[in-house]
Amino acid sequence: GIVEEEYKQIKQKVINAIKNKELTKEDFQNAPKYYLIIDEINRGNISNILGELITLLEKDKRLTEENQMIVELPYSKEPFAVPPNLYIIGTMNTADRSIALLDIALRRRFGFLEIEPNYDLIDKEIEGINLKQLLQTINDKITILKDRDHRIGHSYFLNVENVEDLKFVWYHEIIPLLEEYFYGDFEGLKKVLGEKFVDSNSYEIKKLEGNEFIDALKAIIQSNQ
Repeated sequence: GIVEEEYKQIKQKVINAIKNKELTKEDFQNAPKYYLIIDEINRGNISNILGELITLLEKDKRLTEENQMIVELPYSKEPFAVPPNLYIIGTMNTADRSIALLDIALRRRFGFLEIEPNYDLIDKEIEGINLKQLLQTINDKITILKDRDHRIGHSYFLNVENVEDLKFVWYHEIIPLLEEYFYGDFEGLKKVLGEKFVDSNSYEIKKLEGNEFIDALKAIIQSNQ
């Protein structure tokens, strides 16, 4: 259509302006920044997500850079390049086994930044239980029994405002995650949750209510002190 044709013309004008050095690196530095976020990028097929032209993501291959590359797409025959004001952010869970399968091409072209649990965001008390201390205690134990990559994020507790919220998060999100981490290792699970939550004989999770639930959580925090 007309819109598609106009787009092709505009793109060709930009490419030509760059080739003729009418557009420079400074022009892109002053241009708005655009971000493409790919959630759980390690679970996807990198070849399908980024294509064979992944090399164009490299800093020195971007438009106006030292080794800029402008290629011709095989089917449309249109010019294609990646501008320096485009940023691609991929998220991943380091506890996920699939991180070991990351394509080497992806590892070479991305910087890796670790986002650690931010305990200060959950520094509040629910019925005498400090959520910050609770999560820190659990993560300290996980680090010793597993590794630091399996630490639990603060996001689980962000919206906890009362005991009912805490009980829901605890039994439906935290405990299932820990059961997955310690699958087949009941002793490890008991070391994290304590005997008040894990039956020593059957190794089943106890469904606690009221003060028993609060006291069991306090016992976890006290075990680290």
